[in-house]
Amino acid sequence: MENNKSYFGEIGAAIKTLATGMKVTLIEYFTPKVTEQYPENRKTTLHVAQRHRGRLVFKRNEDESHNCVACTMCEKACPNDTIKITAHMEEDPETGRKKKKLDDYQYDLGDCMFCQLCVNACNFDAIEFTNDFENSVFDRNKLVCHLDKEVYKGGSLPNILDGGAPLTIGKFNTKTK
Repeated sequence: MENNKSYFGEIGAAIKTLATGMKVTLIEYFTPKVTEQYPENRKTTLHVAQRHRGRLVFKRNEDESHNCVACTMCEKACPNDTIKITAHMEEDPETGRKKKKLDDYQYDLGDCMFCQLCVNACNFDAIEFTNDFENSVFDRNKLVCHLDKEVYKGGSLPNILDGGAPLTIGKFNTKTK
């Protein structure tokens, strides 16, 4: 199909297109904006969904022990080798049978894609994702966690595991400190 517009017809079409773009820009410029002050007001206004996958942690019992038996199912399910488990065989003094003993559960938060395949593969309900998302550091080596050695007590925000600040549907969280 050929373009049958004249020179001045093309200029008119260009001006019409420009006017349409400027109309959208001006409407957007004069609409009121609401800005959440992050990180200043994050303790009072930030709401994080409880289902948000922020970081992997061991589920702990009352005595702070874990249920991981080093079966390596989570390591095998991980698509990009984020989890590395080292274990050794040890004889159980009660039964006399050999049993796998966990030496190190290494989790690289910087490489994780938060797909939750590891949690789904765990038959012993030993790991879970928390909704703690503030994990920024200057050194990537600090993102390598040893889950068997650390006891997760919650993030830097109050009530983060419960979702943080209460969510009000249809209204922005604009409370100040």
